[in-house]
Amino acid sequence: MALSKSHRVTMNDGNTIPVLGLGTYAPRSVPKSEGEMATKVAIEVGFRHIDGAFLYENEKEVGQAIRAKIADGTVTRKDIFYTGKLWNTYHRPELVRPALEETLKNLQLDYIDLYIIHCPMSFKPGKDMIPFDENQKVISDSVDLRDTWEAMEKCKDAGLVKSIGVSNFNRRQLEMILNKPGLKYKPVCNQVECHPYLNQSKLLEFCKSNDIILVAYSSLGTHREAPWVDQNSPLVLEDPVLGAIAKKHNRTPAQVALRYQIQRGVVVLAKSFTEKRIKENFQVFDFQLTPEDMKAIDGLNKNLRYLIFKQLLDLEPFWICSSIKESLDKTSKGPSRSGSMFCDLLKTAFLKLPFSSQPLQS
Repeated sequence: MALSKSHRVTMNDGNTIPVLGLGTYAPRSVPKSEGEMATKVAIEVGFRHIDGAFLYENEKEVGQAIRAKIADGTVTRKDIFYTGKLWNTYHRPELVRPALEETLKNLQLDYIDLYIIHCPMSFKPGKDMIPFDENQKVISDSVDLRDTWEAMEKCKDAGLVKSIGVSNFNRRQLEMILNKPGLKYKPVCNQVECHPYLNQSKLLEFCKSNDIILVAYSSLGTHREAPWVDQNSPLVLEDPVLGAIAKKHNRTPAQVALRYQIQRGVVVLAKSFTEKRIKENFQVFDFQLTPEDMKAIDGLNKNLRYLIFKQLLDLEPFWICSSIKESLDKTSKGPSRSGSMFCDLLKTAFLKLPFSSQPLQS
């Protein structure tokens, strides 16, 4: 991954992406105004990559911050790289463009730089972000994500977005898109949880071999928001190995964790609402980790996932499960146990997705 003087790398469609970005997700306990403040501070200190999502429900505030820094001359629109995400309730092809247009309306921007499928699971369309039935199980939707991808390609052709990618996809799901008949544009990236305790080495190798950039979220750990995160999980930034390397370089453990990702060819997102930490997080371009440092951090991998999404493990069926189940049921001329049994197997396989609590087996 060749790094330019502007700290950008070139994606497979020829567009460039800054290797360090600001994550804008915030727990509900954090006022939306803090997201606006953090975005302004980040742009002032040098961040040009802003990672957002419809799900975060703060696109308006983040958009206000971006426009304010454009208005005061800090940056131009071309300087900013904004990532938006297609949420699970909008996977039906006819809903993809309206979802993107809603994001553009919230941001009050004419286009965004990157639009990615947030998760490889489809939910029932509607007002609820996560629709539940009377038994408090998530209501899925039967959508072939290859059709969703075609709708994403049309958004790129329409000029609403410059690049398109995916998030939380494993190798097999990436291959499904890459091997799609009539594929017009490859995903430029795959955004997944990635940090020293979950270095995603196999997935990174696969992405590199297909000219897909891996983007790391939760690179410094998480806000430990229950129920999404196991409250007993170890804090990666308190790891003594990271601490020792940080002390050697006169840096913070967070700076070392971010630099680690950049040197291994990963685009990395850092999230903070504290001005001091936002500034520190950007100070990762003026030092270099040694090969011994990199090897030591590689050795910290535990295949530990902070984001466990327990609520979604009962999801039946998710998109591919639904389509296969329907096919099996049609073959047997009526509902059959084969479809349900296959769904049970896929629910087990779900634990191997990049955002599950189990190690990804590529």
